[in-house]
Amino acid sequence: MTLKIVTHSVFIKRCVSIALAALISTSVQAQLPDSLRQAIQSQSLPADSMGIWVQKVDSNTPLVSHNADRLFNPASTIKVATTLAALLELGPAYTWPTSFRSTAPVENGVLRGDLIIRGTGDPGAVSEEHWRMLRDLQRMTGLRRIEGNVILDASYFMLPPEDPGAFDGQPHRAYNQLAYALHVNSNAIRFHIIPEGNSIRVEAEPPLPGLRINNQLTRGSGNCDAWQRGIRYEVGHNQVTLSGAYPVNCGNYELLRSAVAPDFNAAELFRLHWAQWGGELTGDILSHQGGPLNYSHTLMVHHSRPLADLIKVANKWSHNVMTRHMALAVGASRMGPPATLEKARVSLIEVLSEAGVNTQGMFIDNGSGLSRVARISPNQLGQILQVGWDSPRRPEFVSSLSISGVDGTTRRQYRNSPSAGQMHLKTGLLNQVSAITGYVRNRCNEDVMVVLLINHPEAHLGHGTRMQQTLMDWVFNTGSCSN
Repeated sequence: MTLKIVTHSVFIKRCVSIALAALISTSVQAQLPDSLRQAIQSQSLPADSMGIWVQKVDSNTPLVSHNADRLFNPASTIKVATTLAALLELGPAYTWPTSFRSTAPVENGVLRGDLIIRGTGDPGAVSEEHWRMLRDLQRMTGLRRIEGNVILDASYFMLPPEDPGAFDGQPHRAYNQLAYALHVNSNAIRFHIIPEGNSIRVEAEPPLPGLRINNQLTRGSGNCDAWQRGIRYEVGHNQVTLSGAYPVNCGNYELLRSAVAPDFNAAELFRLHWAQWGGELTGDILSHQGGPLNYSHTLMVHHSRPLADLIKVANKWSHNVMTRHMALAVGASRMGPPATLEKARVSLIEVLSEAGVNTQGMFIDNGSGLSRVARISPNQLGQILQVGWDSPRRPEFVSSLSISGVDGTTRRQYRNSPSAGQMHLKTGLLNQVSAITGYVRNRCNEDVMVVLLINHPEAHLGHGTRMQQTLMDWVFNTGSCSN
C-alpha cells in the first residue's frame, strides 16, 4: 500500500510539472545566467526538459537553479543517494557476513551431515574471494569430505519473484540481474571469444561445471563496431549457444552475460572451487529460501570487503546489483531481517531525512536507478551532495565517484580537457533519461556541486551527453569562479 501511495503522489506531481512547464518556460530561462542560457540554446534539447542545480560547497545560495524542485527520473545518479545512506547508516567499515554452519561436527576431516552456507547479500563477492573462502573453511576446520548435502541458504532476502528482463527485455544482460543473498560475480559470466586457427574458441570465466557451451561461431570479416560483433547469444536450460560469423580481424573479444539462475551459479561455483581444493561431496547442493534452518555448529564466518571499498565499484562503474544489495542492507539494519524491498525504500528515505535532506516526493525504488518510477529533484540531489561533503564520510563518498577522464563511467569523457581529473561525478543513462551529478574543482580552485537531470524522448541519443559536457565546461571555466 505504501508503494502505491508514494508512486501515485509522484505521478501527480510529475503531471502538474509537465502541465505548468509551457507556462513558465520563458520566465525560468530568463533566470539562467546569460552565458549558460546561450549554451543551452545551442544544444538540441529544450531547456524545459532539464533540471539544473549548481552551488559552491561553502555557499547557501545556488549559482543556477533551473527547474530545481521538479521531480525527474534520475537514472543511475540515484546511486549517490543509496550509497551515501549506506555510509551514514552502516559506516565505512561495515561488512557482509557469510556463515558456514553444519548439522554435525567435523571429525577427522569428514562432515557426516549437511553444510549450510548462509549469505546476507555480500555485494562484492567474486570468484577469487569465493575460492579463497572455501580454502579458509578447509584450513580452519580441517573439512575435506562432506557426506551430507550442501544447502545454500538465501533466506536473508525476502523478495517477490521478478523477471530480470522486465525492465527492457534483456534478461541476460549483467546490469539487469536481480538481488540474491548468495550472489557470486553478480550472476554474470565472462565469455572469451578467441580466434584460433580455422576456428573460434569460446571459454567461460568462471568455467561452471554444469554449464554447456554450444559454440557455433564461424570465422568472418564483419564490422568490429557491430552489435556484439555479430555474435548471437541464446540461453537454454543451463546451456548457452553462440552463433554467427565473428570478424577475426577484431581479435579477442569478451561478452559479459548471465547464463543460469543465481542459485545454480552459486552451486556450480561451489562444486568447481571445492574440487579445486581437493574437497569431496557425496550429496547434493540444494537451494533454500524459506524459514530458519536447524544447525548445531558454526564452522566459520567469512566477511566481505568493507563498504568503503565496495561503493567505489558501485558508483564508479554504476553497478546495479551492488547498489540493490546496499539498499537492502540499510533496510535490514534499520528494521531487522529479512531484508525486503519495502524496508529498503522506507529506510533510505529515513536516513536521508534525518541527515537534513528534504525527501518530500522522493522515490528511490530499488536503489540502483534501473527504474521507470524513481523520482528526485535536482535540489534534493544537491542536498545529498551537500550532506556528503559536510559529513565525516566525505573522503569515502567523494572518492567513490568517477574521476573525469581517469576512471569509471567518465573515463573517456573530459580526457583532453583541462577539467580532466578535476571532477568527481556520477552519471545516469536510460532511454529518455540522461543525468550527471557530483563535485567540480573549477579553474579558480573552488569546489562546486552540480546536478543535471534531463527527461526527454531524445535525451539518451547523445544529446544528453553533449549537454552534460556543456554544463560541466561552463561550471569549470565560466560560471562558478568568485568575483
